[in-house]
Amino acid sequence: MANLTKIVLDAMGGDFAPEETVKGAVQALKESESIYLYLTGQEDKIKAELSKYSDYDNKRLEIVNATEVIGFNEPPVEAIRKKKDSSLVVGMKLIKKGEADAFVSAGSTGAILVGGQGVVGRLKGIDRSPLAQLLPTKKGKSLLIDCGANVDSKPTNLLQFAQMGSIYMKNLVGVDNPKVAIVNVGSEEEKGNKLVKETYPLLSECKDINFVGSVEAKEIPAGDVDVIVCDAFVGNVILKLYEGLGKTFLGLMKDAIYANTKSKIGGALIKSSLKETLKNFNVNASDVGGAPMLGLKGLVIKSHGSSDAKEIKNAILQCIDFNENNINEKIKESITIEG
Repeated sequence: MANLTKIVLDAMGGDFAPEETVKGAVQALKESESIYLYLTGQEDKIKAELSKYSDYDNKRLEIVNATEVIGFNEPPVEAIRKKKDSSLVVGMKLIKKGEADAFVSAGSTGAILVGGQGVVGRLKGIDRSPLAQLLPTKKGKSLLIDCGANVDSKPTNLLQFAQMGSIYMKNLVGVDNPKVAIVNVGSEEEKGNKLVKETYPLLSECKDINFVGSVEAKEIPAGDVDVIVCDAFVGNVILKLYEGLGKTFLGLMKDAIYANTKSKIGGALIKSSLKETLKNFNVNASDVGGAPMLGLKGLVIKSHGSSDAKEIKNAILQCIDFNENNINEKIKESITIEG
């Protein structure tokens, strides 16, 4: 087990758990020989799902029984405090104790964010742990950070988000000297609210990042910026708008294609190329995996609540690169500002 990436999967988290979570775990074990999985949750239900499969290495899988489940509608802080034997809390404690490298869940976003900062804990020197989401763009992928964890942030928090986002894009996405920008209502330095105005000079003076100034929301899909920095309130609005526009555009395209006989014939001719293009521009695509919380003592991945087995599998597999590239060590070496 020494050379394996040890990953905890919250088997009870998500709309389709434990069927899809267990199926995704089995697929991950079959695809990679470099992982060891802990499945936390109600043991009888997990075993029942695992009994459907036989063609995987069960020596690299261990069930950790947890009798409780945190629901999507439960108050996160109260749920984390009261449900100590939930699949989420039990799983995160394995990270805290150093028994695993990463944690993956499609469960309650609020509970994952609270548990990540409260149970797993932040790296020394990290004031806030942001949630980072890769967005599809015309040129590939851009990282939106923070997109959901900290709605009230300070300028020093956003500076750390920029530093962590740069490390992530350089080491995991392969972007050399990633361009960093702060979300603003205009390109001029004097524009923006108090947070943006106070953060701008900190980003400009930071030698660890390639700061290129402000980026307006309308410019994000073009992909000219690699790391998009903002507080979680702004980031989550951008993310939800991205998701909504994607669904709306796809619906309009389908309506247009099936409008009449001519359009159906034309649609059939471009179907394969159109499908690939739309797939590449889908923020909820199952090959994305999940959104990491950066700056914690272990990796925490938040997968979509509606994740199917493929997305669970890819969320598990993305932990390998994070671990093998020592992202946490690189963050600890680079972040020197304390709140």
